[in-house]
Amino acid sequence: MVALGRIGIRVLMAAAIAVIGPTGLPGYATADQMARIGGGSGILLGGRSACTLTTVGYDRADRLVGLTAGHCAEIGMSVQAETQQAGVVGTVAAVDHENDFAVIEFDRTKVTPLRQVAQTSIDRIGAPAQLGDIVCKNGRTSGYTCGVVWDTHAWWFQNQVCSRPGDSGGPVTIGDRLVGMNVGHIAVMVLGVPVFDVTCDTPVHDPAVATHIGMILAEIDRSGGIGTGFHPL
Repeated sequence: MVALGRIGIRVLMAAAIAVIGPTGLPGYATADQMARIGGGSGILLGGRSACTLTTVGYDRADRLVGLTAGHCAEIGMSVQAETQQAGVVGTVAAVDHENDFAVIEFDRTKVTPLRQVAQTSIDRIGAPAQLGDIVCKNGRTSGYTCGVVWDTHAWWFQNQVCSRPGDSGGPVTIGDRLVGMNVGHIAVMVLGVPVFDVTCDTPVHDPAVATHIGMILAEIDRSGGIGTGFHPL
């Protein structure tokens, strides 16, 4: 994603692995219901990697698409809604591992897209987060948390929201504006060994890292593929 190692810190990616049986998730066999998903919903990729959907909307070709973290996905992976009995509802259409994002194409006959999930409502794309902004993220593991932005870079920014395994891909918002995609938390490294790696179990925890959503969308547009011209609901 970014060369954080050059300044002595490392992003710990927050993907989770769900243990499932050989036939898939219990209760997913009768896949007739519509999946209701939006930014902040838990998703399963390839039947076992649990991450969070950043947002859902339409691209220039009117395809129903969504975004998540790139380290959660590989091209062609199936996508399921984590908590609903709708079976496979989409496929990973594009992955950028360097910049850590993935594009999902959803089956419009199986998905009811949502603008709001829990406290997160996404109405538009916002300008990049600035130093001192209060941002909020929604993740399938740690839920809705908010914190201050205390460091910004061209592609990414650090903030004090909670980020745990499975929260990868979660939307980072200011009000109803989507400004970033959560990708993990930062541990301080010395000679390859973490000397400060504190997750959200304590009041003082590692900062989270999010990529600027505008940079992700610009990269998708440059590719010219599925997701080009994306806009939220």
